[in-house]
Formats: sequence, C-alpha cells, structure tokens
Amino acid sequence: MRKIFLLLFGISMLLVNAQQKLNQALKKELDEIMKVDQGYRMLFDSEITPEKRDQLLKDLNIDVEEFKKKSWQLVAEHDSLNMKKIENIISQYGYPGKTLVGEPTNQAAWYVIQHSKKIGKYLPLIKDAGKKKEIPFTWVAIMEDRYLMYENKEQIYGTQGKGEMTKDKDGKEVFINFIWPVKDLKNVDKRRKEAGFTSTVEENAKKMFGNDFKYEPYTLKQALELRNKTIK
Repeated sequence: MRKIFLLLFGISMLLVNAQQKLNQALKKELDEIMKVDQGYRMLFDSEITPEKRDQLLKDLNIDVEEFKKKSWQLVAEHDSLNMKKIENIISQYGYPGKTLVGEPTNQAAWYVIQHSKKIGKYLPLIKDAGKKKEIPFTWVAIMEDRYLMYENKEQIYGTQGKGEMTKDKDGKEVFINFIWPVKDLKNVDKRRKEAGFTSTVEENAKKMFGNDFKYEPYTLKQALELRNKTIK
C-alpha cells in the first residue's frame, strides 16, 4: 500500500513540475488568441443556434450591429491583429509548442498561421515543430497541403477542399465543392495513415462537405479551369 502511495505521489509531483515549467503568462496570452481565432469563425457555423451566437458575441465583446455590418470583415481584422501577436511571440520564443505552453495551447500559433497569407514563410518552422513533436505531424500535413493549394500545386494528403461559384453547361449559376487535386492519388490513404490521420480521403471529404458529398477526383488542370471560370 505504501509503495502504491509513493508511486502515485511521485506521478503527481511530476505532473505538477511539468505544469510549473510551462510559461503560464504566454499560455494565457495564446489561449486568448485561440479563443478569438476560433470564436469568430464559430459565429459563421451554419449549425450554430441563435442563442449560441448571441452568447459568443457577448463573450467576444462584439457589438451586434457591428457584426451585422462588417460580418467576415471582423474576422479578417482580428486575424491580422492575431498574426502580429504570433509573429512577436515567434521572434522571442520560436514556435510555442507543447513543451513551452502545453496542450491544447500549442494549437494557437498554428491556427493563426493557417488562417493567414504567411504560410509559406512559416511552414519550415511548422515542419520543425512537427519533427520535434511540439505539434502533431497531422497539423504539418494540413498546413503543407494548404500551402500547395495556394501555390496552385497538387496537395499531398488530401486535406484541403474548395468551393467555387461557377456556371453549368446550361449557363446556370452553381456552387461546386471539391477536394483540391491530390498528387499520386492511388497512394494518398497510405500517406494519410503514415501521417497519423485516421480517415481516408473520401471520409475526410464527407466531414468537410456533408455525408451526401460524393468525392470525384479533379485533375490540377480541371481545378485551375474551374477557378478561372469562377463568378466573382
């Protein structure tokens, strides 16, 4: 019994020591950044209830009339502010991973970079954080796929989807969702498994676009042609 007590005491002390080693002030700052990043996006979730949206507006200190007027512009404004904060943090600490701020706070910088136009600049940093296990490798894969899509190149892991407003053969306006073209498609699920994903590319597509979505692979040529025909 005494041995069990000592073992449990030792484990608890290790957990306490690990917690104490975290940069609590930085953790608090990043938690607030992630709250804003995710909270603003939840406001536009098609499944959010009016009550939940009202509570979010209150929690984020957003004026209802301002939200109605600016809509997604508010998200863009706060994304820009968050990116400046994250860049300052990175310049001082490097990537704020789980060793420095714990989990899930180690997601905060990743989210802000993922929602920015600076993925190309920080992708090497993200890859290094993944190599050091400061973040899961799946996050590295998701960001690399997004970067490749922005560069009009084939993605590797099939994590990114697009939606484009275009016209069908009869000239009628239609909105099309599709998975951005994937390099070496026949081996994508093998790569996904090796990267740590638990779903296939088709299963992931349904998570993004709904259970009724039918995955139809696009070539890069088809995707770029569709983008060029997009109705602005």
